[in-house]
Amino acid sequence: MSDHTGPQTDATADHRPATSATTAGALGGSPARQPPAERAQPPSPGKPVVRRGDRLFRAAAVSSGGLIVGIIAAIGLFLLLQAVPALRVDQVNFLTSRLWNTDSLTNLRFGILDLLLITVTVSLFALIIAMPVSLGIALFLTQYAPARLARPFAYVVDLLAAVPSIVFGLWGIFVLAPALYPVAAWLNTHLGWLFLFSRRAGAPSLQGGGNLFTAGIVLAVMILPIITAVSREVFERTPREQIEGALALGATRWEVIRTTVLPFGRAGYVSGSMLGLGRALGETIAIYIILSGTALSFSGSLFDGGATFASKIAQAAPEFNNPTLAGAYVSAGLVLFVLTFVVNAAARAAIAAGER
Repeated sequence: MSDHTGPQTDATADHRPATSATTAGALGGSPARQPPAERAQPPSPGKPVVRRGDRLFRAAAVSSGGLIVGIIAAIGLFLLLQAVPALRVDQVNFLTSRLWNTDSLTNLRFGILDLLLITVTVSLFALIIAMPVSLGIALFLTQYAPARLARPFAYVVDLLAAVPSIVFGLWGIFVLAPALYPVAAWLNTHLGWLFLFSRRAGAPSLQGGGNLFTAGIVLAVMILPIITAVSREVFERTPREQIEGALALGATRWEVIRTTVLPFGRAGYVSGSMLGLGRALGETIAIYIILSGTALSFSGSLFDGGATFASKIAQAAPEFNNPTLAGAYVSAGLVLFVLTFVVNAAARAAIAAGER
C-alpha cells in the first residue's frame, strides 16, 4: 500500500507545472514566465527619484543665484566703464596720491590714498570697539539672562539697526562729541606721543568733535546690532547635550562658555563681525555729518579730519552733471567696491582656517 502511494504522489507533483501551463494556454494567455532575479529587485537607493517639482525648484534656485552674480558683475562693469574716462585724464597717480582737485577739467588731479586710509582706519576702530561689546551682549542674552528679560532686551538691541543714519550723525555731533571731549582731551594729553592720539596744527577742534574718534564710536554703535544679532543666533544653536555634559562634569558657567559655546559659535561671530565691517566701510550720511568741513591730509591720528570714500562721494553730488568729473568719484566708488570684496574674502579665509 505504501509503495503504491509514493509514486503516485510524485507523479501528481510532476504534472502540476504542465497543468498550470495548459490552463494558461486555454485561457488565451501565454505561459507565465518569472522575471530574472535582478529585474525583480527595487531601484537602487543611490538614485533618488527626481520629480517635476524638484526640477522646477532647482531651476528657480539656480536662476536666483545666477541673477545675484549677474547684478554684482553688472555693477562692477558699470563702475569700471564710468571710471575709465576720468582715469585717463588724471594727472596724478590714482592709487598713491593724496591730492583731490576736481575743480578744473584741464587740471584734474585725484588720488585715493587718503580716502583709503581714513576709511580703513575709522572702520577698524569701530570694529575694535563693537566686537567685544557685541560678544558680551550676545553671551548675556543667551547664557545668563532669564527668558523674560532676554527677549525684550534683544528686541531693543535689534531696534538700533532701524535707526536712520542721519539720526546717528546728528546724535554723534551734537550729543556724543561734547560728552567725549574730556576723554579725547585726556588721551591727547597723556598719550599724545602715540600717533593714534596725536594732534597736529590745523586739525579739527577736540571740543567740536568733528574727527575720526567721534566718527568711529558712532560707527561702532551702528554696527553693534548686526554683530550682536548674528552672534546671538549662533550661540543659541550650541547643542544642549554639550552644555549639559560640561555642567555635569562640574564646569562653571564661564568654563561652559569657554569650552563649548565660544568654539561652536566662533565662525558665526567672525561672520557677523565682517558684516558689521562691511556696514562701516560703506556708511555715508552719519560720517558726512560728523566730518563735514574738515579737510586735512591723514597722518594716522584719530583726531584728524578728512573724508571716507562714501562721504567724499556724498559731498560731490553737484559735480555729477559732468561725466568726467563724476568719473573721478565713480573711481573712488570702484575702489570701495573692490575693498568690500577683499574684506569678504578675508572673512571667508579666516572662517575656513578656524574650521580646520
